[in-house]
Amino acid sequence: MVPEFTALQWLLALVAATGVGVSKSGLPGISLLHVAVFAHLFPGLASTGVVLPMLVAGDIGAVLLFRRHAQWPHVFRTLPPALVGVVVGWAIMGWTQRQGIPAARFNPVIGGIVLTLALMQLGRDWKPELFARAPHTRGFAWTMGFVAGVTTMLANAAGPVMGLYLLAVALPKDAFVGTAAWFFLLINLIKVPFSAQLGLINGSSLAFNVLLVPAIIGGLFLGRTAVAKLPQKWFDSFVLVFALLAAGKLLLAG
Repeated sequence: MVPEFTALQWLLALVAATGVGVSKSGLPGISLLHVAVFAHLFPGLASTGVVLPMLVAGDIGAVLLFRRHAQWPHVFRTLPPALVGVVVGWAIMGWTQRQGIPAARFNPVIGGIVLTLALMQLGRDWKPELFARAPHTRGFAWTMGFVAGVTTMLANAAGPVMGLYLLAVALPKDAFVGTAAWFFLLINLIKVPFSAQLGLINGSSLAFNVLLVPAIIGGLFLGRTAVAKLPQKWFDSFVLVFALLAAGKLLLAG
């Protein structure tokens, strides 16, 4: 059974689904658009289960479009700690369900983390010698991977986190998108059984997802076109700006 939405609600859902595709093939910071819209349409933890299969669909499309550009060392460095983060996020979500605490209470914490990371990147842009070696250390990769795992499980909000990591290690835009595509495909597939165990993915949510697949595909090609036309400097700036906007949205959403 699909939800009985008004015409305006369906329009919002279509725009958000298009945003899923755009974020997966171009600008990860835009991901907070669909997170916010679906959180409005499906209050509480339900929105995370509704969004997850759409993210997987977007990840598959992004991998097909950018698979040759992936930088696998960065995937291998961040994926193990991300898995730990997913388990921690799953445990927190289970606890909030039992306690009746809205998961949105954690949004300001996530927003504060993203804001701190974005400000650090701004500092590096202003004075390149600041944290010059940090992005290439194992500790930095593990920290960012863990944070990405927790935030993706709690709020599907790891796009800005990984975007800032890939920006910090100075990947060219195609390598940036290709690496992010593989990372998120793997991590989101791993999240599926955890979300299903929490009862967040069901037949109704999957039927809703199927209806929005065409919008996701359209967003994928729209994002690829945007990436192709954006100069590298503009691309980096957009990633940083969207991360700052995402942080602000999360800080105000608690």
